[in-house]
Amino acid sequence: MKSVSISGSLRTNVGKKDATALRNANQVPCVLYGGTEQVHFSVAAPEFKNLIYTPEVQTVDLNVSGKKYSAILQEAQYHALTDNLIHVDFLEIIAGKHVTMNIPVRTTGTSPGVRAGGKLLKKLKTLKVKGPVEKMPDTIDIAIDQLEIGQGVRVSDIKLNGLTLLNSESVTVVSVQVTRAAVAGADEAAKAATPAKAAAPAAAAKAPAAGAAKPAAAAAKPAAKK
Repeated sequence: MKSVSISGSLRTNVGKKDATALRNANQVPCVLYGGTEQVHFSVAAPEFKNLIYTPEVQTVDLNVSGKKYSAILQEAQYHALTDNLIHVDFLEIIAGKHVTMNIPVRTTGTSPGVRAGGKLLKKLKTLKVKGPVEKMPDTIDIAIDQLEIGQGVRVSDIKLNGLTLLNSESVTVVSVQVTRAAVAGADEAAKAATPAKAAAPAAAAKAPAAGAAKPAAAAAKPAAKK
């Protein structure tokens, strides 16, 4: 797993007034916990560009006033109106201690159901995974090259060595849904597969069978008078 370096400064005061002053100075109040003690510090907002505003999951090499820590991003809070980053929680990585991370889901291959006109639907963009940091993957890859229309992959179908998925096993992660185009294509294929019935045009007149009696005269001749 990749890592990103972030530098911060210890906070001398902790409180709402101090946090507001930091935000006004384009600093983000942060807390590191999970170790022997909580560490309160602040980081310049632009420092989070390569950590938060990216789909990748990374560990963090923290440098807080010269003291270094290894951590992961645990939670980020944003302003309800401006969407500005206002607070970040980090979890210190301790050797042998399990952590919980949201790992991005990535599909691989091409679904035959999609080629047939179906629509690929990714219902979960990330999966919650628990385990040692050193075993955490950058992404969870799901092969879709066997998925037909109406089929999907559930959490229970995904196996990760040495890691535990915390999402409900019955939840569908990715599926191929039927579409109007797929239905229309199936109808056309069915019509093409049905053999055309041979038209049997009626004969205008049938030839008389061999040995058949000739048609009688239209009118009998009158008998001769005696």
